[in-house]
Amino acid sequence: MAIAPIDLQTLFTQLDKVGRAQAAQKEGQALHQAIQGVQIQKRTEEHIQQINEAQNTGEGAEKVGDRGQRQNGGGKNEKNKKDAQEEESQVSILRDPSLGNTIDISL
Repeated sequence: MAIAPIDLQTLFTQLDKVGRAQAAQKEGQALHQAIQGVQIQKRTEEHIQQINEAQNTGEGAEKVGDRGQRQNGGGKNEKNKKDAQEEESQVSILRDPSLGNTIDISL
């Protein structure tokens, strides 16, 4: 099938529209990639923030004794020692001194 000169005239007049369409398509792809990059960056920042929030637990029962004492300073060490002494005194009151010292082997 041959191309007639009239067809070439029509094609040449439409070339600028084809060029615009292809340029818009390329810009659309670049814009889409940029949007995806921003979304990935936001998700990464949110993830990092969630991790940092989990690591920054406040004062509470979840802290380990030695770590908490080193981080909090000496003032709270005295309070912890007093609490430990009070607990030991309460536990010693509840213990039976003869408990566990004898073995009953009667049948």
